[in-house]
Amino acid sequence: MSAVNGTPLQQALVDIFSDAPLVTLEQNVDRALRTITQQLKCGGVFVLSSDFSGKGLKPRNLYVKAGAGLGGNADWPLARMPYFRRLMRTPKLLNLTDINDLPQDARQEKQFLREQKVKSLLVLPPLVFGDTQIAVGAVNYEQPRSWDETFISELQHAQALIGAAMELTRIARELLKSERRYQDLFNQLPLACGVLDSSDKLTMLNKVARLNMPLAEDHLIYELVSEEKHDVLRETIQVVREGRLSQAWCELPIVVRPNTRHWLKLNFSRIQDSDNLVIMAEDVSEQHRLADELSFHANYDTLTGLPNRLHFEAMLEKLLKREEQVPVCIAFVDLDQFQVVNNISGHIAGDKLVCQIAMRLKQLVRKGDLVARLGGDEFGILMHYCNPESAKMIARRICQQIESHEFSWEGKQHRVTASLGMAMLDPDARDIYNVMTQADVACRLAKEQGRNGWHFYNPADPKMLRLYGEMAASVDLVSALADDRFELYFQPIVPLLVPETGMHLEVLLRLPVGDGEMLSPGVFLPAAERYSLAPRIDRWVVDNLLLWAADHLSQWQQLALVSVNLSATSLQDEEFMTWLELRLMSEPELVDKLCFEITETAAVSQIEVATRLIELLKPLGCKLALDDFGSGFSSFAYLKELDVDFVKIDGQFIQQVCNNAKDKAIVNAICQLAREMHFQTIAEFVEDDAIATQLARVGVDYAQGFAIARPRPLAELDIDQPPASLHISA
Repeated sequence: MSAVNGTPLQQALVDIFSDAPLVTLEQNVDRALRTITQQLKCGGVFVLSSDFSGKGLKPRNLYVKAGAGLGGNADWPLARMPYFRRLMRTPKLLNLTDINDLPQDARQEKQFLREQKVKSLLVLPPLVFGDTQIAVGAVNYEQPRSWDETFISELQHAQALIGAAMELTRIARELLKSERRYQDLFNQLPLACGVLDSSDKLTMLNKVARLNMPLAEDHLIYELVSEEKHDVLRETIQVVREGRLSQAWCELPIVVRPNTRHWLKLNFSRIQDSDNLVIMAEDVSEQHRLADELSFHANYDTLTGLPNRLHFEAMLEKLLKREEQVPVCIAFVDLDQFQVVNNISGHIAGDKLVCQIAMRLKQLVRKGDLVARLGGDEFGILMHYCNPESAKMIARRICQQIESHEFSWEGKQHRVTASLGMAMLDPDARDIYNVMTQADVACRLAKEQGRNGWHFYNPADPKMLRLYGEMAASVDLVSALADDRFELYFQPIVPLLVPETGMHLEVLLRLPVGDGEMLSPGVFLPAAERYSLAPRIDRWVVDNLLLWAADHLSQWQQLALVSVNLSATSLQDEEFMTWLELRLMSEPELVDKLCFEITETAAVSQIEVATRLIELLKPLGCKLALDDFGSGFSSFAYLKELDVDFVKIDGQFIQQVCNNAKDKAIVNAICQLAREMHFQTIAEFVEDDAIATQLARVGVDYAQGFAIARPRPLAELDIDQPPASLHISA
């Protein structure tokens, strides 16, 4: 409060209230009342106040001369008496030279004042300051007093100063209470928070910030990070401080201790009408660790530590788009008869061999060349600044060194060789799959010509040209998926022993190639698996089958079971497996008709993945079949680990079952096992009634093949037209 020119009383009151902090202003009201009483020469002065909560009046302060009867701390009950409550509600000046002039409805007040020996009473009309309402009054004891205009004017000025002081006190206390409340809330926040002042120093850190941030208050925030990160941090702060954004954040590494790096997410927000910023800091070190781990798993093979197919293809794509064209050669390395090692010595031995070959390949290539594991027993090599002659020398060295590699497992010696295919990267190629197909063709030719050798892709070689033509014609899978050119076919599966209601069928995939011809999966699926397109194809099949089922619900409900094949590479694809689970869960009224088929080789080589598939399918009501059963050496041992519903006996044992005693014995053994382990059997490649009769005699449950029906488009499925009956002799 600034000093003003006025009467001595006004100046004295200004002095009283000017020197006091806001929180103690009310304590000076008593001093003010004493000063008023002394300078205006009255018997005493009092303050009545009320708020707007409806709780009525209350005496706030009272001062009377000593010996006047009331004393400095006496109770002053006027505020509780009805006349004065009404007076505050209908403000008016109460100027009584003689208290006997109080009206008849103020008998209680008149009696009280007489007892207090009050002769004269003055109460000013109440003033309102914000939420504060006060009325200042004066009394005289010794003799009646006429309250003149000068006295009233002085008392009104005093009332205004006292009312303003009380309202300032109330506001100050509310602000302090609010500040303490927000400070408590600020300290209880689970995130590290603070204020960044205009000089970029940290202030007002809350409890979490003080415990977890490596800086104390009054330190520059740039001390959190290394110097090369200062520009990023400074730019983030500036865009908020300059008003370009209301808030902005950045994630930066900080060094807490030597060799210990943490990541902080720093979020800055503007404080209105201030250059200061609110800062919130969150430790995101775990998210970065998980991201690094996911990035590693996405780009590197967990078994060998080599880059995986995704990383290999990304590097090849980068080289293809590079403006500076340099000679680049790629090679596909495929171990010969690797499955023999798995079948004889087990998959742990196979994994060990893959790791040894991976290490050997890294030693055999030049510095700067990239060796990747493309899947299974396949490796890829990316050779920079490499002409055909250099590539051939490297290929020769690899074949020789792998052939000389000794691999022994539990006393068994295994001969190891490899086939290589190489091709030069054409800078004008449409995509990377052109050169990958060429290397693949060269590798296939090396295998066809006896294995343990290498071939460089040569478009003038008739054999290579034939292989490339076949592959190029069948591997246009990306465009086939994009153009939705695949078609679903079906082939019935019929019971041999016990009739059943509803048709059991297998859904097959075909790819139109022009002139009405259809390409079978046996031609294009190997290429799809090699180029990691199988999960996309399987997704297309499952999705379009369920769409067909929803559009033909009546026919679908009359079917007994619908079998669908899943590729081995799809089982390893986390994204596909997640999609499959969500897609099946979205169609609860359809999925109990589905039976998913996986090959015996896929199940045996990926037992954990197969088990996971079973755990996904069973709760949804789906069935599981093991396809091509008997093609491996370890099938029976692994059956006890897999809760399958059907086993499809490999066609190689079916086609000659009538003439070959060994095939008949194997089929009979499988049927006996099925009865003991409670799964049903399906025979593939049933091409005549004689085979069907023989299978029924040994106890095969179902048959599938040309003797029953050839594959037809799913769009032509007619539930009312069952497949042809087999003529089974008794």
